[in-house]
Amino acid sequence: MDIIETIKEQIANNTILLYMKGAPNAPQCGFSAKASQAVMQCGEKFAYVDILQNPEIRANLPKYANWPTFPQLWVAGELVGGSDIITEMAADGSLQALIKEAAVNAAAKTDA
Repeated sequence: MDIIETIKEQIANNTILLYMKGAPNAPQCGFSAKASQAVMQCGEKFAYVDILQNPEIRANLPKYANWPTFPQLWVAGELVGGSDIITEMAADGSLQALIKEAAVNAAAKTDA
């Protein structure tokens, strides 16, 4: 499968998806640590992709997303942003609202 197709599939199949360096419980950079911490504090399950283990995704996602850096948070198929945006949204409460709404909508779709 083409790497761009893989990325599209990951984004489509995961309501809340964090592309990061490392894992949420073992981040490999400070920005990924801050981002994963903010997402975890929202209390919803989320998927992640360790780009250090996936060099093709690491090389191609910035072009696909038109966003040059990692981490990248995707919610309901839309790029939210990187570490600074994620932490700002967490501070003002909008991240929690966005993630909660996406999780509720996803659950409603699976229940239907």
